[in-house]
Amino acid sequence: MIEFDCHAHVYETVTPVDGARYVPGSPAPLADWLALQAAQGLRGGVIVQVSFLGADNSQMCDALSQLDSSRFAGVGVVPIDVDDAELDRLVRSGMRGVRWNLVRGAAVPDLNTGPVQRFLGKLRDRGLHLEVHLEGPRLAPLLSGLTDQGIDLVIDHFGLPSEPQPRTDPMIRAVRGLSDRSALFFKFAAHYRVPFDVQPHAQELMTLLDDNHVVWGSDWPHTQHETCASYDNVHALSTHWAKMSDREAVKRLYGLTG
Repeated sequence: MIEFDCHAHVYETVTPVDGARYVPGSPAPLADWLALQAAQGLRGGVIVQVSFLGADNSQMCDALSQLDSSRFAGVGVVPIDVDDAELDRLVRSGMRGVRWNLVRGAAVPDLNTGPVQRFLGKLRDRGLHLEVHLEGPRLAPLLSGLTDQGIDLVIDHFGLPSEPQPRTDPMIRAVRGLSDRSALFFKFAAHYRVPFDVQPHAQELMTLLDDNHVVWGSDWPHTQHETCASYDNVHALSTHWAKMSDREAVKRLYGLTG
């Protein structure tokens, strides 16, 4: 049974950083998200830093300060050279993971460089996971290296598969080719960001991954897809995975126990 919404964006004001790829037309207030959760009987969730705010995690932290830390957590965005004091401050605020949003040609950090290894070491030392948002064909050749860093890895949005048939999809094939999947998690969220039915891919992933390594997210407020998605219909899709429990995954990734 799915009890937590592990992917939502909350912002009371729309204040984009320079160069933001997309700026929504209206805020996504915390109170609205909580009401939507309550209507579906969910117990809590995870606020993911929205891309147009860049590494300014202040709105995420402000929202978390109003919530029960046993039921809510955050995933932030920080630069590779983030200092220890800032990272510790974010952890105290409720951040439990760091997101790399690498879609649309964004540069992928080189795992073999000193700065990236130091950054990953900081995550490892604090028990933080890495969440990656990247198109499946670009993700596939990186997956083995990403899962070999001694930290949990969460793949966003079904891994954005590129082939309608999961057996021929490069991202699915990369998952199948891993000898050790113990650090790999997938987030089933935003099916509408893939131009075909992702249900077969979800089922294939659930056969490949270790037990309790999938979480669900609403992707509220469905930025850039507001006209074709609603909280009700994306939550209804989760009934396809009614036998899946997210309790162990949310405890391990986000420290949620409420």
